Amino acid sequence: MSFEITILGSSAAVPVKGRHMTSQHVRIGNHQFLIDCGEATQHQLLEMGISLHKIEHIFISHLHGDHFFGLPGLLSTMNIQRRTAPLYIHGPRGLDEVLLASFKHSNTELNYKICLYDNPTMFPDVIFENDHITVETIPLIHRVPCTGFLFREKKKQYRIIPEKLPSGLPFDAFRALKRGEDIEFQGETIQFKDVTLPPRRSRSYAFCSDTKFSRSVISKVYGVDLLYHESTFMHRHLERANTTFHTTALQAGQIAKEAKVGKLLIGHFSARYGDLKVLLEESKTEFENTELAKEGRKFSIIERD
Repeated sequence: MSFEITILGSSAAVPVKGRHMTSQHVRIGNHQFLIDCGEATQHQLLEMGISLHKIEHIFISHLHGDHFFGLPGLLSTMNIQRRTAPLYIHGPRGLDEVLLASFKHSNTELNYKICLYDNPTMFPDVIFENDHITVETIPLIHRVPCTGFLFREKKKQYRIIPEKLPSGLPFDAFRALKRGEDIEFQGETIQFKDVTLPPRRSRSYAFCSDTKFSRSVISKVYGVDLLYHESTFMHRHLERANTTFHTTALQAGQIAKEAKVGKLLIGHFSARYGDLKVLLEESKTEFENTELAKEGRKFSIIERD
């Protein structure tokens, strides 16, 4: 099953040439998700060949414009293109008022249903779940209520070794063995551990949006395969980072190191930095396996034993 993140936007507060407002597309198996929706998100989706209509859930971290001003336009385009499938939006309290005012004053009547849910911002909570994954909020420290999102695969099933099974085994027996259950077949007990391999590791991706440096995040993202953490400023601008409730590249590296993550992506770059290599190099002083979350880049989390 695929697990891929595509970066649509990496800029903080305002766009700069070649850099757009925050947004990411997540594809896990047959399910597609959007995280944040800054201006020009729908343009970026079009540019990268991602269908608007295959997106099932949108997760909005907070109500600063660079993270959601693209949402009314995206929803309007879906409507013009006659979307019929329901769309599920998970965002902070107050997002409903913004959307309703936008639709009211533009005289827009949607052809499809929007299901809008308030994110808990004071404590972590599972806000979406299906047969394969959960999505949980990560409380963050910002000037307005803000959450990150943790995408985590559920525990996987045991893997059948076909050559170790007798012929004629019914389908229900296969399913029981994959669940880790012993079965009876033709008067004999077949132990699951004798005919299966252990489940593959469950994969995980954590998106940490705008936040002041906080070690409380570490326990929430501990051990994830891939961590995105905002890195708006270099550490020499720490005072500015603290004033605006943002994180430096150095601090993002520290969090990744202490949380023992597999890989760190940094983004949400201030417009003052034309050359992003300086932010990358600073983060790498704390956590070597760091990459820039730049527009168009795709990051796959590979399935491993």
